[in-house]
Amino acid sequence: MGTGRASGLAARLGGNPYLLLTLAGLMWGGNAVAARLAVSEASPMTITALRWLTVVLVLAPVAGSRIRAEWPALAPHWLFVFLLGALGYTAFNAVFYLAGHSTSAINLGLIQGVVPGLVLVGAFLLHGTAIRARQAIGLALALLGVAVAVSRADPEVIRHLSFAPGDLWMLGACLLYAGYSLALRRRPPVSPITLFAGMSAAAFVSSLPLLAWEAAVGATTPPTLYGLAIIAYIGVFPSLLGQLFYLRGIELIGPGRASQFMNLIPVFAALLGVLIAQDTFAPYHAVALGLVVGGIWLAERGRPEAG
Repeated sequence: MGTGRASGLAARLGGNPYLLLTLAGLMWGGNAVAARLAVSEASPMTITALRWLTVVLVLAPVAGSRIRAEWPALAPHWLFVFLLGALGYTAFNAVFYLAGHSTSAINLGLIQGVVPGLVLVGAFLLHGTAIRARQAIGLALALLGVAVAVSRADPEVIRHLSFAPGDLWMLGACLLYAGYSLALRRRPPVSPITLFAGMSAAAFVSSLPLLAWEAAVGATTPPTLYGLAIIAYIGVFPSLLGQLFYLRGIELIGPGRASQFMNLIPVFAALLGVLIAQDTFAPYHAVALGLVVGGIWLAERGRPEAG
C-alpha cells in the first residue's frame, strides 16, 4: 500500500511542471544561502568538485541501468554534453561560490534573477526570436533592479564603480547559465536523467583542474563537519533534484515557459537569506526585488506560449 501511494505521488509530481519548477526555484534560492553559509567552512572549488561527485555517486546506483541503455544515443554528442556540464555547472558554480565570499545571499539571489532576461536577449541574437515591447520594458526593469542591488542604491557607488567583487562575479555567473539554458534547445534525444548524468559527470571531471589550482595557490579550505553538511544539501537538492526538476519541466512545457520560474529564485533567496543566514533586509533590497521580479514577470508575459 505504502509503495503504491509513493509511486502514485511520484507520478503526479513528475507530471506537474508547475510544482516541479517551483520546487527547483526554492532549492536554487536555498543555494544562494548555502553559498554564504559555506564561507570559511569549505573553499569554493572544493564545494564545486564535491557537489558534483555527490550527484554522480547518487545517480550511479539509482539510474545506472537507464543510463547504460541510452548511452548509444548520448555518446555521439559527448563533446556537446561535456561543454554543457563544464560551463553550465562547473564554471557557473565555481564563480557562484566565489561570489558568495564577498556579497550577501540576498544579492546572490537577486542578481541571479536576471538570467531569464539574458536568455531572452540571447534567443533574439542567436535564433532571431522576436522581442516585443513589453519584453523589452520588463528586461529594462529587471536590469535596473540588478543595478539597485549591486550599488546598494547609492549613487556614489555607481559614480565611482565601487561594486562589491561578489556582485560582479555573480553577473558573470548569470551569463554562463544563460548560455547553458540557450544551448539546451539542442539537447540530445535522451531522457532528462541520462542527459543530466552525462552533464554531472562532465561537471565533476572539469572541476578537478580548478580544485588542483586552488590547492596549488594555497587557497584550499578542507570542509568542516558543518561544511560537509552544507555540501550534502547542495549536492542532493540544488544540484540533483533542482536540476532534474528543471529539465523535466522543460520537457513538459518547453524552455521558454519553464525559464520564467527562475523568477522565483530571488524571492526565495531573499526570504531564506533573512530567515537562515541572518542577512539584513534593507529597503533597497525591497526595491531591487520588486524591480527584478516585476520586470522579468512582465518580460515573460510577452513571450509566445511555445517553448
